[in-house]
Amino acid sequence: MGGGTEAFPDLGRHCQRSDCNQLDFLPFKCDGCHQVFCLEHRTYKSHECPRSEPNSRKVVVCEICSTSIETTGRDEKEEKAILEKHEKSGECDSSKKKKPVCPVRRCKQVLTFSNTSTCKTCQLNFCLKHRFPTEHSCKQRSPSGGNKGRWHDNLLAALWARSDNGCAKTGGGPPASQPSASHSVKAC
Repeated sequence: MGGGTEAFPDLGRHCQRSDCNQLDFLPFKCDGCHQVFCLEHRTYKSHECPRSEPNSRKVVVCEICSTSIETTGRDEKEEKAILEKHEKSGECDSSKKKKPVCPVRRCKQVLTFSNTSTCKTCQLNFCLKHRFPTEHSCKQRSPSGGNKGRWHDNLLAALWARSDNGCAKTGGGPPASQPSASHSVKAC
């Protein structure tokens, strides 16, 4: 059966499922039985494709450890037996199911590859919302246990030491308010 409208007879195709026959302008061709279907009947299961087994893979997810187990070509009884065998094996561990979450209090964001940031100060992983040191009450970690001060304390100490070395000073006292003929800057 052809598709389309009176003005455009070659546009679109009718769903080849016998009880549907819907005209679809973006039809799907099944790679198993090579028939054309509408959006609703495009899956192997929805149009009861006789050749779906070699082209599809079926996976069951273990509820204990979230491990996926391939069960292609097996019926429901065999799937249950495979899951029971997996649970009895040493591979099924409930601790694998826990996914890392942001360590900030009351933040329940699961840390994934794309939303994880490592703090350069404390070396902990945080979600994107809490990635900055000011957002997660960052405390600097040091391997020796010493120097427990915050990073800005170290910065202020360095600036104070720099100002004591004579940088930004014009002579012995405060800077003169009179303009001088030559504008030079002393490098520290």
